[in-house]
Amino acid sequence: MKTTGIHHVAIICSNYDRSKKFYVEVLGFPIIQETFRAARNSYKLDLKVAENTQIELFSFPNPPERASKPESCGLRHIAFQVDDVEQTVFYLKSKGLEVENIRVDEITGKKFTFFKDPDNLPLEIYER
Repeated sequence: MKTTGIHHVAIICSNYDRSKKFYVEVLGFPIIQETFRAARNSYKLDLKVAENTQIELFSFPNPPERASKPESCGLRHIAFQVDDVEQTVFYLKSKGLEVENIRVDEITGKKFTFFKDPDNLPLEIYER
């Protein structure tokens, strides 16, 4: 198998309007397409993260809460690559988000930190 990248990451949110506002207005991801699926009473919002990478934001009636902390089996977090971690932290804080202290990856020497989406999904910003 040969891959050429990650096409998308799918996220199920508990409050569609709140999460849509967060990912579009706060994080600035442009909307590719928004679809209401009547049979499922569900929205699917396709967002452009980078040239060939998307987030699929789903809403479902009464989804269960996230099972546990990020150290459990399964997807741990999503990391977004940025040019300037400090500048991104300043921006996120200006939008009222709590951001962890900036750390340095002991393996790569790159700066990174974490913040959370409206459903407490851990999101990382990682220096390019």
